[in-house]
Amino acid sequence: MAFTDVEVAEAHAAIDAGPSGDELNKLGLIYSTGDGPTMDFVEAHKWFNLAAFRGCDAAKTYRAELADEMSSDDIADAQRAAREWLHGNA
Repeated sequence: MAFTDVEVAEAHAAIDAGPSGDELNKLGLIYSTGDGPTMDFVEAHKWFNLAAFRGCDAAKTYRAELADEMSSDDIADAQRAAREWLHGNA
């Protein structure tokens, strides 16, 4: 799955407007595939976690698949980042 620069910019802009689970999931896909600024599994897991929290079922599957490729420390970092994001954007 490839994302255009416009799609990446729109996904990031949606964060400021109270994003849906699907929009958060899109950010997870962007970071997990390297179609965004860089491939970053911790950042991707964070967005998948937040998307799952907001009701996106696909994000649960992507998060689980990604976790298989990550260390437990990286997963903990992603979960911490998701909690921090929620605290500032709830």
